[in-house]
Amino acid sequence: MLEAIMSLFLFAAPSPSNYEKVTQTLQQIAQQNPANAKIISIGVNDQGVPIQALQIGNGEVNSLIVGTHHGNEYGSTAVALGVADSLAKNPVTGHTVFVVPVLNVTGYNKYSRNESGIKGSFDANRDYTGPCKLGSTFNLKSTKAIADFLETKNIQISATLHTYWPAVVYPWGISTHDLSTPYDAQYKELVKAATIESRYQTGNNTDVLYAADGTFEDYAYWKHGIWSLLFELGFSHSPDQTAIKNMVDVNVPGIRRFLEQSPKQRVAVHNFTGRCDGGKGLQRMWLE
Repeated sequence: MLEAIMSLFLFAAPSPSNYEKVTQTLQQIAQQNPANAKIISIGVNDQGVPIQALQIGNGEVNSLIVGTHHGNEYGSTAVALGVADSLAKNPVTGHTVFVVPVLNVTGYNKYSRNESGIKGSFDANRDYTGPCKLGSTFNLKSTKAIADFLETKNIQISATLHTYWPAVVYPWGISTHDLSTPYDAQYKELVKAATIESRYQTGNNTDVLYAADGTFEDYAYWKHGIWSLLFELGFSHSPDQTAIKNMVDVNVPGIRRFLEQSPKQRVAVHNFTGRCDGGKGLQRMWLE
């Protein structure tokens, strides 16, 4: 299956069929593992296209893997599909895992970072509310759908996948210098476990990368107390076949280990009590 996944990324030109190939791969994984996996839709985007996911296992702990908030980061799609294939063959005991390989369908089909919505073009991973970005209106149906999914499925653990800056990081990633959470010690153990194979850099999101408000990973933690990590994968937005294989090989085991070792309940304290004072600014914003 890994060869089939890699073949998806021999792009010739932007095309609506790019996402269709991803959904066909999901269907193939489900057909090969009918006892463990099935296709679901988390909702539709602004164009009415269903956003497909693979539901794996039937445990009481609900976990979520989200790839491709940014449509040009197709390495994250590859890793999400690699996770889906691996877990469908060998589910995580006690978990139901939902894998969304592509959240930003229009951007993925166009190789574009942003997503096209009814109201315009938006960065999907700046479309969430947060302690330094208050409000309630989503610009995109896709981000509203995944936000609703967190609540309706009672997600306890989540990982969001991006390219590129080889790092696995935890909250906060917002514009503040008050970076600590009550769970930093546990988060440090989780990112350490998630990077045994990859040897990626680990740490606090803002400290390792940069401050960014409106991101999924902070929203999941802040809004619901979900154990949330951001995986920045690889070394390029345009990885070749060898790089894609490496990204899958070194990250799939770590993502599984993150799911296995995370606490099975949401965190009790997830409000933000610090100040939104700018943090590190918007350094390296082109990476995420």
